Amino acid sequence: MNRGRYVKLLTGHNAFVPNPLPPEPPVKIEKEMMELLEQANNSLLRLDSLGYALPDYENFIGAYIQKEALLSSQIEGTRATMEDVFIFNRISAGNKEVIPVFNYMEALKYGKKRLNELPMCLRLIREMHKILLEGAEGENKNPGEFRTAPVIIGGAPGYVPPPPDHLKELVFDFEKYVNEENTYHPLIKCALIHYQFEAIHPFLDGNGRIGRLLITLYLLWKNIIEEPLLYLSYYFKKYRQEYYDRLYLVSSHGDFEQWITFS
Repeated sequence: MNRGRYVKLLTGHNAFVPNPLPPEPPVKIEKEMMELLEQANNSLLRLDSLGYALPDYENFIGAYIQKEALLSSQIEGTRATMEDVFIFNRISAGNKEVIPVFNYMEALKYGKKRLNELPMCLRLIREMHKILLEGAEGENKNPGEFRTAPVIIGGAPGYVPPPPDHLKELVFDFEKYVNEENTYHPLIKCALIHYQFEAIHPFLDGNGRIGRLLITLYLLWKNIIEEPLLYLSYYFKKYRQEYYDRLYLVSSHGDFEQWITFS
């Protein structure tokens, strides 16, 4: 399957421009994927019901969000630990490593609240991105604004996402797909959305964290979960290289099935 095309940059690099969603031909939903989908759906139902059964419900949710924020930030290189998170607070100047963790928590809380006023849209994504980078290492990389310069991800040869002059059409197509109804189960659509966002890489910094936040936010929006109790980043951190390899297999071979099965 031709998943997209390459365009030559002035730097000599070949930038990848993904095709818009949904995939063509459609994703093949076979037995293994159906079984995993059922397991995942049942696990989410149990997780939601478990949260409500606990006596200290709000603190339980808060602890989950803290741990998820920490691990998602660690994937991007933050060296903060859970002990650091407990010791320092948002206004402490003592540990800059903690700021991305607190920003992640604030962005998630903000996004969840904003879903009462907005659909899943580019405006919401940009607002969350601005919160994510506030006072953090990437605060000089246009928080809340889509990039106007090309970027290269990783070492040689690395992944080169779409050039800036392709971003407007790509992000509008992305927003349209997120909001349109189709026949895919929300968990499958969630996997497709995450891949597409990471392939587009619309910001100069923070794309990985925003992409993981969008998974939780989409499931909240679709009422698959009632509270952000997902612990996604532990899985992505544990299988970090495989996570990147499988994303690349979609771009290079159009193999959405292996990505959906993994995620």
